[in-house]
Parts: sequence; structure tokens; C-alpha cells
Amino acid sequence: MRSIDDILEEYEFLEGDERYRLLIELGRELEEMPQPLKTDATLVRGCSAQVWVYPTGEAGKLHFLADSNAAITKGIVALVISAVQDKPAAEVAEMDVAGALAPFDLRNQLSSNRTQGVPNMIALVKEHAARIAQG
Repeated sequence: MRSIDDILEEYEFLEGDERYRLLIELGRELEEMPQPLKTDATLVRGCSAQVWVYPTGEAGKLHFLADSNAAITKGIVALVISAVQDKPAAEVAEMDVAGALAPFDLRNQLSSNRTQGVPNMIALVKEHAARIAQG
């Protein structure tokens, strides 16, 4: 998975539909999430599309599997995951994930339907990181 900094560098050079294409490409690059993990327990609430996030890894290195049934939403999920993937749990628990995503200006680039679940994804990731960091 690309780093959020690498994605931002590319994103800044793009406009309009090209940014949509980049998000769709990011979604396609997500690690495969096995179908049995796509359950009500891993479903992120508040998203217009179905989004599943499954945490793996340990305190030293968090890892998330994620998927969505909508291409652009899946790209947004990939963007959120790229900000935290394979980082220590304590770092993610303290991290300003929304701040890391701010340069992408998703609220103005995408419809509110597509971005409404982002705070819930961030909250889920940070809550999991805090639980793991506390042992």
C-alpha cells in the first residue's frame, strides 16, 4: 500500500475526474478482504455504501483489511487506511487522522454521501488502536 504522502503528491497534480480515477485505483490496490470477514460486526455504520473494516496486527504494527461495495467509497477507505496502516497502535491512537486527510479536501471534492462515513471509519480505527495500545 502506498503511503498517504505519496498519494497526496499524486493527488495534488490531478483534477476532477482524474482524482476520482486515482481513488478508484487506490480501492483496487487494497489487500483482499476475505468474504467471511464481511459481517455486521465489521460493517462501518453511517456510510452510504457498505464498508467493512477488520483490524489485524498487534500493538507494534496495526494492520487493517477493508472493503466496500462502491468503487469510489472503497478508494476513500483505502485513503483512510493508508494514513494508519502498519503504524504502532500508540501512534495511531494519538494521531490526527482527519488532519492527515485534510489536504485531500474530500468534503469539497466529493458528494456528502460519499464522505459521510469517513468520521466513523476514523473513529473505528482510532478506538481499535487505543484498545491495543492500552494492552
